[in-house]
Amino acid sequence: MTTVSSPKKAMRQLDPEHLARSFAVNAIGPALAMKHLLPRLRRDGRSVFAALSARVGSIGDNRLGGWWSYRASKAALNQLVRTASIELKRANPGAAVVAIHPGTVDSGLSSPFSKAGLEVQAPAEAARRILDVLAGLDPAQSGGFFDHNGAPVAW
Repeated sequence: MTTVSSPKKAMRQLDPEHLARSFAVNAIGPALAMKHLLPRLRRDGRSVFAALSARVGSIGDNRLGGWWSYRASKAALNQLVRTASIELKRANPGAAVVAIHPGTVDSGLSSPFSKAGLEVQAPAEAARRILDVLAGLDPAQSGGFFDHNGAPVAW
């Protein structure tokens, strides 16, 4: 059984195991997926690769602090997406690679952290929104970070 680790809200709570796990799941795994999947994107038309990021991974939007490991690992993912987009553009100009913030999805991961007034979506609704955003993207938006409504998110 997998347990959800609580977010590290203060620097004194940081530990190497939790940091390594966050980076393994949120940055290293997606980076390896990009390594193997981006070269296989179609070249005869539009294609999009999206990595699930999180608004808390935005350095520019960080007003609350906390969530040290998760926030840093998602920021690393965002940098990987941005870097991959530059390399992909050279090899496949019709393709796009983006980071997307799905919003808060009703799941075991988010339920302990949900609070009143937060828009929580059912998984099917979140998936539909993500697919709608991806369908509207074009190669010129490669390297971008978008939320589930299609709005750009600050890096």
